[in-house]
Amino acid sequence: MAGGKLTDKAIKNAKPGERLAILSDGGGLQLWLTPTGGKLWNYAYRFGGKRKRLAIGPYGKDPAGVPLEAARKRRDEAAGLVRDGVDPATRKRQVKAARAEAHANTFALMADELIAKKKREGVADATADKLDWLLGLAKAELGQLPISEISAGEILRVLRPLEAADKLETAKRLRAVIGSVFRYAIATARAENDPTQALRGAIASPKPQHRPAVTDPKEFGGLLRAIDGFMGQPTTKAALQLMALLACRPGELRQASWTEFDLDDCEWEIPAERMKMRRPHRVPLPTQAVTILKALHPITGHGAACLVFPGLRSVKRPISENTMNGALRRIGFSQEEATAHGFRSTFSTLTNESGKWSVNAIEAALAHIEPNAVRRAYARGDYWDERVKMMQWWADYLDTLRQGGRVVPFLAVSA
Repeated sequence: MAGGKLTDKAIKNAKPGERLAILSDGGGLQLWLTPTGGKLWNYAYRFGGKRKRLAIGPYGKDPAGVPLEAARKRRDEAAGLVRDGVDPATRKRQVKAARAEAHANTFALMADELIAKKKREGVADATADKLDWLLGLAKAELGQLPISEISAGEILRVLRPLEAADKLETAKRLRAVIGSVFRYAIATARAENDPTQALRGAIASPKPQHRPAVTDPKEFGGLLRAIDGFMGQPTTKAALQLMALLACRPGELRQASWTEFDLDDCEWEIPAERMKMRRPHRVPLPTQAVTILKALHPITGHGAACLVFPGLRSVKRPISENTMNGALRRIGFSQEEATAHGFRSTFSTLTNESGKWSVNAIEAALAHIEPNAVRRAYARGDYWDERVKMMQWWADYLDTLRQGGRVVPFLAVSA
């Protein structure tokens, strides 16, 4: 048929024939009338010396159709690509493939891949379970959305209910965990940015929770005596005794393996992957700690790679996070009075109050990172020699605390 500007009226009145008919709108835009009554937009063009055709879609004013003005706009866009040396048909296939890939790479898929990666890297089961639980909170809203199309506003809608319920720490951790999923997607070329960065400060910050700790020397002596009288599992008792002596984090101790300890050189080396700051950490062992470990070795040291504190159900898994705190409850200390993590506060308070040791050595013993970047760059040493003396002094000091002060009664526990 002759070329010329089409109108909606002309298109509506066009009737199909026995053979394919083509109505031209000019500039390469064509409306194909099929014998079965179809009205299909196509853009005819030349590229690389060849005649080509780009399918635009069916004519129509409903959501599934392409009206006349929209078809002209798409023709102009395609013509622009041709002028720029880009084949519109090839670009359409690329865009279609990218959309299909985006819809396949959902937030849920990325989250599951990240958890699987963490497990392959040897993350603790408890940590993997916590990560899975947190991501489950996000999957309800974000799970089926393409990772590359999720906005900061959509993530905020996941966090707001937690904030409203005053679960501020959970909201803070969830934002960080969601961010880790996006960073994994970026690293694997399936996303380009992390929208959680735009949400810094959008949720109210939780108030710092200070873990209960016994910092009065006489009362701490009573706690030490109560631990010595603990009648439960010998591994639990040894763990509490070592927590008091070494001031480490509970997770660092309970997940320790015998390969980390050199009892001849009186040293414990904790690998980076088990440290909060992901840096290896050495701990001097006072003679009292070595004695406890040597007594424990015949019980749990069957093989160099064995856990020092295996759980009751499986020797391949350590005692749970609640084992030590549960033992403290059983010997008469409430959760408002003492926690396993609180031994670190006790150590920090009493060593600082003694005036015998530098702040640098105490902070290094606690594996704290210097907050000042410039000072951190120059303070590269771990104050090892001073820490060796300090940890032996600390162990000897605890022995003196056991000899006097208020006796804290404890509940007898059967083995």
